[in-house]
Amino acid sequence: MPKFAHRAEHEATKKEIWDWYNSKGAFRRIMPEWEGIKPINAGKLVDGEETIFKVSIGPIKKTWVARHHSVIPGETFSDRMMKGPFGAWNHTHKFESLGDNLTKISDDVEYKLPFHFLTGWSAGMTILPRTRQMFKFRSTRVTNDIKQIQSSDKLPRQKVLVSGSTGMIGLQLCAFLESAGHDVHRLVRMNTKLPPDVDDVNVVRWNDITGDVIKGDLNGFDAVIHLAGAGIGDKRWSKKRKQLIRDSRVIPTENLSRLLASLETPPKVLLCGSAVGFYGERGTEVLDEKSTPGNGFLADICGQWEQASTAAKDAGIRVVLLRTGIVVSPLGGALAKLLLPSKMGGGGPVGGGRQMQSWISLDDEIYAIHHLMMSDSSEGPYNLTAPSPVSQKVFAKTLGRVLRRPAFMPLPGFAIRLMFGEMGVKLVLEGQDVRPERLLESGYEFTYPDLEGSMRNCLGKMK
Repeated sequence: MPKFAHRAEHEATKKEIWDWYNSKGAFRRIMPEWEGIKPINAGKLVDGEETIFKVSIGPIKKTWVARHHSVIPGETFSDRMMKGPFGAWNHTHKFESLGDNLTKISDDVEYKLPFHFLTGWSAGMTILPRTRQMFKFRSTRVTNDIKQIQSSDKLPRQKVLVSGSTGMIGLQLCAFLESAGHDVHRLVRMNTKLPPDVDDVNVVRWNDITGDVIKGDLNGFDAVIHLAGAGIGDKRWSKKRKQLIRDSRVIPTENLSRLLASLETPPKVLLCGSAVGFYGERGTEVLDEKSTPGNGFLADICGQWEQASTAAKDAGIRVVLLRTGIVVSPLGGALAKLLLPSKMGGGGPVGGGRQMQSWISLDDEIYAIHHLMMSDSSEGPYNLTAPSPVSQKVFAKTLGRVLRRPAFMPLPGFAIRLMFGEMGVKLVLEGQDVRPERLLESGYEFTYPDLEGSMRNCLGKMK
């Protein structure tokens, strides 16, 4: 059978690498963001265990079942495709220690395409470029995750409760926390459907509007990370939608804060979601955590959202406010909406393109939250944005360059107003130049400080 090989070295012990691969969150972490893979089951690294997921082959979704075999704990494991899009696929992972803190991972794949005697010649143009990007991404993700884990590996692992765990950020955050060895639990509403690869054992269910805990107990957590809230950019803003955006943030935060304050064993820290919308429309003014709040709907919502955590703060719980910018990932948010028009050559400056966009990679969003969770000195507001905000015009040009598409077709502001109303004005035509001063002062080092590097990694366009 044809073979594909990939080699990568990581500054970590063989045990650290094996433990990462053998964690609950590793499979979701290792899947390339641009592939749109949907995990169904993440099998343990034990002979006979199966990892199951759905993968896109063009417009068709195929189920891939991989069965682990030839497992030698700490040394090697293989997985063979039992069902899926290939004629055959057998992947062997081997971990080799090259020194005290250096490990080589050897990936060797034997494969056949469907009807290989007719289609095998096309692999160099179809399968192999995609496979090379996938393994580059995997190696980069392992390197970055391990580096973040090592930065706090001398500190005790924590018992963590996460709300908003089924959202784009929450899914990857929980997976990373699990790969880092933390005991992760999810705070969900009664009607929340968990992803198929997540069991319902470590779950606390509540009514977020009344504040009633229906199943489980909030006592005994070291940290609570509260990210839940209705999507701001999911639907056009009607009066009803705006009320939902407000109520889904402020009311649950007030209830959670009150509940945590009343516990016998409360958490040491509550990390609560917020957004750079706190600063309002400020043109090219450079903003940091010392800047005053702005005006308008989003600024008012963020202000109320942050104030809703007062009860926890008054009870002596450290409260960290996560003022997040535009999270760059094809898994959701602004970039996901821009991909199709940009791939069709329709990217370009919107409303003149001068509005500033304060962005952050999905990995840095997750790593920064973990960094603040593990730091006993973290408290108050932190801007979760990369240190290099760009104008909307530069954002569009960068995306076009990464996708190898033109990015000069302008879209006037009135078109955005007609299509999206107030939502389009606030989210697209307005902006902020927000800097992460307190995050940098805390010692956090960005994995993706520049926009192009972030886009290339998450879109599978690495050089």
